[in-house]
Amino acid sequence: MNIGKTGLEGEKRVANYLRNKGFAVIKQNYVCKYGEIDIIAQNNEYILFVEVKTRKQNSLVSGIEAVDAFKQNRILKTAQDFLTKTECELQPRFDVAEVTVFEKEGGGTGYKLHYINNAF
Repeated sequence: MNIGKTGLEGEKRVANYLRNKGFAVIKQNYVCKYGEIDIIAQNNEYILFVEVKTRKQNSLVSGIEAVDAFKQNRILKTAQDFLTKTECELQPRFDVAEVTVFEKEGGGTGYKLHYINNAF
């Protein structure tokens, strides 16, 4: 499994999921001195800061567990940096998307999405 390609595939699937839920993806992979946010999306009510974690099935650490207090703090600071550079009056929300990659019976790759609103 190519980690970079797998992570990008997970982010692509989450971005599509958000679009299907009525959100506009306004930025992917926003980077500043504090860290990175995988997806920033918005609708009429919220601006979402989404951390995407893509893992193989049966990984030692789940994607959700990987977003620990240290990671959350970096995401919060990065979101604050984004908001100071952008005119936005929307309510911020911090979500986590866990994408699990598995082998399908008979071959091929499957993906399962577990999306958590207001994860922290």
